[in-house]
Amino acid sequence: MGAVLAAATLAGCASGPAAGPAAPATASAPPRQAPKPTPPPTSAPPASPWGGSPGSVAAVGDSLTRAFDACALLADCPEASWATGTDPAVNSLALRLLGAGRVAGNSWNLARSGARVAALPEQMARAAAERPGLVTVMIGANDACRPTPAGMTPVADFRRSFETAMARLRKDAPEARVYVASVPDLLRLWDTGRASPAARRVWELGVCGAMLADPEDLGAAAGERRAAVRERVVAYNEVLAEVCAADRLCRYDGGAVFGFRFDGSLLSPWDWFHPSRDGQARLAELAYRRITEK
Repeated sequence: MGAVLAAATLAGCASGPAAGPAAPATASAPPRQAPKPTPPPTSAPPASPWGGSPGSVAAVGDSLTRAFDACALLADCPEASWATGTDPAVNSLALRLLGAGRVAGNSWNLARSGARVAALPEQMARAAAERPGLVTVMIGANDACRPTPAGMTPVADFRRSFETAMARLRKDAPEARVYVASVPDLLRLWDTGRASPAARRVWELGVCGAMLADPEDLGAAAGERRAAVRERVVAYNEVLAEVCAADRLCRYDGGAVFGFRFDGSLLSPWDWFHPSRDGQARLAELAYRRITEK
């Protein structure tokens, strides 16, 4: 607007004959645009080392993986195992990953009922000898389920055994993938079953005494005892997560088993502690979901 007003003022003040037509203004050349930099070539992100479906499955751990008390009293029921079972009602991890026709010759249940983490290195060495595509680990409940909290496995010993087990696996099966399940929340198990007369009668026989003894006792001492067991389970799970995170081919379940609420229908009717067939199916579902995440 200022330029227009200035031009008008100059035109009004001019005297004398009008000047001839002005020479046309020479248009200035537009500034040269700098060439745009060529973007670097894009490359596909590196493929995840976890990708692909395993061709075989080995399972290590304790009675939870042996499906103890899932089919009969005081007996293993490996056909109902969440990890390697053949029961279609459970739809185990091996069934989902391998298909029914390949489970028998391509899966191995090397878990042992009653096992604690100290037994894991030997189990893992046996698993490595099979050169499996995937190894499942579920261990730690028996390390916390002692007659009293004083008997629980120290956290440092738990870490040492698990690290040794992973090293044994990597010695002979460096490319095997590993799925590590968290230790279940034993305090939640107590809270689920303590109102059941059947559960209380069974637990009085000595099932996981550190947590489940005197299930109706709500006094301070009993509360402290149960809290100590839960704290130890939380510490075990922290070890499992940390050691697994240091291995590029290991996946921890992120606390899925610890956080899962097993109600009465998902627990064995014989001990109200181990998963029933339906409970085993839920463990299989949790594992499959984590293992197949992209």
